[in-house]
Amino acid sequence: MIKVLLAEDQGMMRGALALLLNLETDMEVVAQVPAGDRIVDAALETSPDIALLDIELPGRSGLDAAADLREALPECKVLIVTTFGRPGYLRRAMEAGACGFLVKDGPVEELAAAIRRVLAGERVIDPGLAAAALSAGPNPLTPREQEVLTAAVDGATVADIAGKLHLSQATVRNYLSAAIGKTGTRNRMEAVRAARRNGWL
Repeated sequence: MIKVLLAEDQGMMRGALALLLNLETDMEVVAQVPAGDRIVDAALETSPDIALLDIELPGRSGLDAAADLREALPECKVLIVTTFGRPGYLRRAMEAGACGFLVKDGPVEELAAAIRRVLAGERVIDPGLAAAALSAGPNPLTPREQEVLTAAVDGATVADIAGKLHLSQATVRNYLSAAIGKTGTRNRMEAVRAARRNGWL
């Protein structure tokens, strides 16, 4: 029996996925968690063979949790199942040790087949997304530029960002300017949008 952990913040979606996967004769959902910071504890308690993780979860993102899980329970495979098919997310998921990446709009039979394929040692990646990730190229932003852009998300001023990140205002301006240049945008809000669209933040 394949033991599955499900991490999905929307209760109805989580319940429906669990119900459908439990209908498969060779699968059992052994844990359901609504938040990213509860994934590792649930996995250590239930020893799943595979964890299906959404990306945008409260507490901790599915991408960060995938890396945590690889460290805490290396024998548990990770399959990212998300609404957000962004090229940067795919790249980050693979770097975090995920074995597969599917977008949620596929049929449930495809998900069950993907689980079996991952456990057989294959990598399973949404084909359209794989092509987009190749054409998008790697994330051009440095970790510090990503941090500064993330701090700018809600329209924070340069002074706010500098205070929050313990940097000088001149340094913050330099990072923002570099990020705007690398994303080919005209201002920091456009840079934030472009970075989010590509899954770089």
